[in-house]
Amino acid sequence: MNTYRITLLSMLAAAAVAGRIAMANLPNIQPVTAIIIVAGFWLGPLSAVLLAGIVTFLSNMILGMGMWSVWQIVSWSLIGLIAGLLGKYMPSLPVWALSIYGFFSGLLYGLIISVTMYTIGQPFLVYYLAGLPMDINHAIANAVFIGLLSPVLGTLFTKYQKRHALV
Repeated sequence: MNTYRITLLSMLAAAAVAGRIAMANLPNIQPVTAIIIVAGFWLGPLSAVLLAGIVTFLSNMILGMGMWSVWQIVSWSLIGLIAGLLGKYMPSLPVWALSIYGFFSGLLYGLIISVTMYTIGQPFLVYYLAGLPMDINHAIANAVFIGLLSPVLGTLFTKYQKRHALV
C-alpha cells in the first residue's frame, strides 16, 4: 500500500466520518455505507475493510462506542468486501446496479445488527421489524449517495489509477 492510497483512504474516512456526524440527527441517513461501497468497488476489498474499521472507530468516538461498534465494523467490512469483489470481477458494472447493491446493503446491515441483538437475548423478529423502517431509510440513502458519489469518485479514481498505481 503506497502513500497515495493511504492518503486517499484517510480523506475518504474523513468525509465519511464528517458525513455521519453531520447527519446524525437524521433517521439512519448517512453516507458511510455508500462511501465504503464506492471505495471497495474502485480501490479493492482490502481498502473497503480498512475504511470500515477506521470510519466506525472514529465516528463512534464521537457518537458513542458500545458492543454494536464491533458489529458495525463486521457489517460494513462485509459490505465493502462484496463491493470490492464486484469491482474486481465486474469492473464495468453501471452506477444504477451499484446503487441497487447499495440498497440491499442497507437491508443487510440492519439484518446483521438485528441478529447480534438476538444473541444477547432480544427477541429477533420484534427487534428486526421495529428497525425495518430505519433499515429502509438506510437502503434508500445508500442508493441516493451511491448515485451521487460514484460518478464523481469513480472518475477521480480512474483518472489517478494509472498515475499513482492504485491497483
